[in-house]
Amino acid sequence: MTHAAIVGWGKCLPPSILTNQDLATFLPTDDEWITTRTGMKERRISHVRGIELAIVAAERAIACAGMRGEDIDLVIYGSCSNDEMVPNSASGVQQRIGALRAAAFDVNTACTSFMYGLSIGTSMIKSGIVRNALVIGVELISQYMDWTNRNVAVLFGDGAAAVVLTESAREAGVICEKLQCYADSRQILRVRGMGTMYANLGVDYGLTRWDFDGQEIFRKAVHGMSEASLDVMRRAGVGIDEVALVVPHQANLRIIDAVAKRAGATPEKVFLTVQKYGNMSAATAPVALVEAVETGRVKPGDLVLMPAFGGGLTVSSHLIRWGDRVTPLGGTDVDLPPSDRTALELVNAIRAQKSTGETQAARFDTLKFAEGKPSGDGASSAPP
Repeated sequence: MTHAAIVGWGKCLPPSILTNQDLATFLPTDDEWITTRTGMKERRISHVRGIELAIVAAERAIACAGMRGEDIDLVIYGSCSNDEMVPNSASGVQQRIGALRAAAFDVNTACTSFMYGLSIGTSMIKSGIVRNALVIGVELISQYMDWTNRNVAVLFGDGAAAVVLTESAREAGVICEKLQCYADSRQILRVRGMGTMYANLGVDYGLTRWDFDGQEIFRKAVHGMSEASLDVMRRAGVGIDEVALVVPHQANLRIIDAVAKRAGATPEKVFLTVQKYGNMSAATAPVALVEAVETGRVKPGDLVLMPAFGGGLTVSSHLIRWGDRVTPLGGTDVDLPPSDRTALELVNAIRAQKSTGETQAARFDTLKFAEGKPSGDGASSAPP
């Protein structure tokens, strides 16, 4: 049986750090309020386009695998904040890394985009369509953030990570997975302003208002991720004691703690990056996985459990058998250009640009959806 082993990994985080104290300069909040509700202390803000983050992460993953861009057969770009829709973003990465004969496409399932892409890439290798694949998770959420809404503005950051998959005769890579979507709850996490339908309202693209029902998201996320995780372990015939590490989507520390408890994982078994990077949507899980490998938390042959959820409301859980290597075969000097502005300066520039369109904000409320009228600015991401 053919498997799809993870043989390369790399991440790219913008250098500019936005702290809780920075957020308090323009939002009615403080470090204690954010930390106690989310576990977050910092997040990154990008000074470059999302595709530039993806390219750096991709080059690092390819070098780690001891491969070249021309060796890649498939590029999967997971994101909900693409720089442009046509042409797709995956083709931009394909061009820059020199994967001239590769297939390339984008996946958007919000925060689970990388995880869904991992399933797709794995399946295409197992079926013999391709021999290897580059799977990327990247987000530039800062450009689409409603920086007036404290309940969401404190949660998200920018970043990217990538892995290289290749065919293997040994059991490695994704050995069991669960993909699901609670479509009846899709309205509880909606970014109004991202999409062609809003042009009919005269709303500038990039001007957004977030519908974010924090309490309902908490309930759905905890139930979905824990049930999916229990399901994949049952089908794989393993118990939580056989899982070396849990690397969950880092949406909120309270969600992570609740999922781990329901899945039977001790706190020591759960890998956290939420305090440093916040929620980077599609980039969150792969960045955490790469960092877990880089810091020695993943050993050869380990079982790694990766539950996630995202807008839609999509849910996933992947049980991954790590291969026999945890050190890179090669490296690269590819990096982002330096930033000449702090994260707060970058955010304030985005806020200033969006303020010119704030008079259009009332138009959001004129649009009704099949699920009912949007609920406005949403609620805290903390549980009830």
